[in-house]
Amino acid sequence: MKANVKFLTVIVSLALAYTFAGDWPGYLGPKRDSTSAEKGLLRIWPKEGPKILWTAPVGIGYGGPVVSGGKVYLLDRDDTVGDNLRCLDFAKGTELWNFAYDAPGKFNHPGSRTTPIVDGNNVYTCGPLGDLYCINTSTHKPVWNKNIWKDFGGEQLPVWAITQNPLIYGNLLIAAPQTSQVGVVAYDKLTGEVKWKSEAPSGKVGYVSPSIVKVGGENHLVMITASLGRGRTASGGTVSGIDPLSGKVLWTYSNWQCAIPVPHAVDAGEGRVLLTGGYSAGAAMIKVEKKVDGSYGVTELFKTIDFGSHTQPPILYKDHFYSQYTINERSDGLVCMSMEGQIKWKTGEAPAFNKGGSVLADGLLLSVDGNKMLYLIDPDPSGFKPLASAELLEPGENWAPIALADGKLLIRDQKFLKCLMVAK
Repeated sequence: MKANVKFLTVIVSLALAYTFAGDWPGYLGPKRDSTSAEKGLLRIWPKEGPKILWTAPVGIGYGGPVVSGGKVYLLDRDDTVGDNLRCLDFAKGTELWNFAYDAPGKFNHPGSRTTPIVDGNNVYTCGPLGDLYCINTSTHKPVWNKNIWKDFGGEQLPVWAITQNPLIYGNLLIAAPQTSQVGVVAYDKLTGEVKWKSEAPSGKVGYVSPSIVKVGGENHLVMITASLGRGRTASGGTVSGIDPLSGKVLWTYSNWQCAIPVPHAVDAGEGRVLLTGGYSAGAAMIKVEKKVDGSYGVTELFKTIDFGSHTQPPILYKDHFYSQYTINERSDGLVCMSMEGQIKWKTGEAPAFNKGGSVLADGLLLSVDGNKMLYLIDPDPSGFKPLASAELLEPGENWAPIALADGKLLIRDQKFLKCLMVAK
């Protein structure tokens, strides 16, 4: 009997793994890098674009959707009322349940900001006023909640509000308040108990979410803080590698400053870390190595002003980076850069790409142009190679991250969330 039960358990586990292997459970996907293991994507679209399976109304904002276990989660917002976690049926787009809480407030570029993350039976969200919630997906009620801004001495809200996309690391939920008292904080993901706090940032508050990179086989939590000033006069900004289990700062790099950093650091492999931003920051590639004495050294490999990103980090594919580099100072559009920092091509304004979400899957790049168009692109360093495009969104600041699961792509504008069939 025990053997049969064990066999049944294995079969059920495999079935669940198969069913939900294509989920998109958090910000920028399963690996937090805008890449998907999906196969069989369509390489030719009809003139009107991929088939729209359903459309659901949403509030204004920039928060992206996630997919887990046949359900879509989106943190919606009404600035006069508060935040609202919505759960939709992934197959039909109908709302199954929601959890809302009062959090009225106004800030530059109103609306939602962040993407939920699903882990086990809980979904975690962080609202633009710093409200961090753990909500049970079965009871639809909060398990615990905190405020990452007010709990750590935060006073005047940042201009563009709190933009933290929580990170799950083992038993921890990690976010970066960046107040005068603390830089990064790790909570027990099941209870909300604070497990560690890192020192306060040396610069000013920024908008970067923490990310994980590999350094000599070890996981380092990388955090970018904002500088004071821009360009040659900038100072105070830092990039830090942190032990994700203790909060101890392992290394620091201070030769790249961004006044308003948003994209998180990108793991470029072999201890290399790519940093990108707008506001005259451009990009920097560093390499982190462990020394014989156990400490870490940081080497700057290159810096460039001709590659960067305003809101979402670049995507790495076959030793090349692809990024939408339309920022306040320049309109380079979609740009391709080699691992060594050589600019291969840029679209400029023909066509324009401006802060839109992108996903890499099956050797193809699906990219919203930040306005109204969705593109299917062959990511090739020899030149920009669009395979298809379609006008699918109402024109506007459509900068939200997108999500791909089970052959279906979720994209949104300032009024609607749409589900498209992009696979065979």
